[in-house]
Amino acid sequence: MSRHSRLQRQVLSLYRELLRAGRGKPGAELRVRTEFRQHARLPRCDVLRIEYLYRRGRRQLQLLRSGHATAMGAFVSTRGPTEESPGAEAPGIPPDEGDGPRRPLDSMGVPKTAPDGR
Repeated sequence: MSRHSRLQRQVLSLYRELLRAGRGKPGAELRVRTEFRQHARLPRCDVLRIEYLYRRGRRQLQLLRSGHATAMGAFVSTRGPTEESPGAEAPGIPPDEGDGPRRPLDSMGVPKTAPDGR
């Protein structure tokens, strides 16, 4: 069997560290395993993607170790559209004032500019 490359050793080390850091935190170990399995089939030549995922994993490891994280999971919608009260808007989206067509960035909190560009 051939020796692992430096990047492969780093990824395996990150995997072990994430599993250790996630011990005792609900959902963390399962999330780490599924995330690594999901990306296990990446071709070895896709180094940029692997390095990106490695850096992302390092940031998640720092968050797990910081002590502020009590669990790890995914965001899941718990309420369907039929369960919402009438007139309820999605959080963070201002109500539509009906002042004509909306620009795509209006809901992101970008300040509106005057028509002349000032």
